[in-house]
Amino acid sequence: MATMGKYCKAYSLKKLREFSGWTEKAENARKKETVIDDKKTETARELTDDTYLYLQENHVVTDGIFKNENIIFDDVTPEWVEYCQKVLAFEVPVYEPIKRAKPTDQDTA
Repeated sequence: MATMGKYCKAYSLKKLREFSGWTEKAENARKKETVIDDKKTETARELTDDTYLYLQENHVVTDGIFKNENIIFDDVTPEWVEYCQKVLAFEVPVYEPIKRAKPTDQDTA
């Protein structure tokens, strides 16, 4: 079952490929459906420098927004994490909880 993470950010594959330890599992790319002579076929889409992939909160790169599907890169090392932080400026935002004012007597009337 597809799992949606709390945060991911899209990057061009060109930028991701600049990491010296980059390897990719192109066979895991999303499938595209084509119809030839009324027959449906699925093939992995071609990954080019202009393809956008998703860097997940756990530093895994996927071809789609789900963090456990279509995994293209999962060799998470300290060097990769540092590259993500320093070069890609990837940072999972910290959202402050919204504080609601308590209703007053006037609000309930």
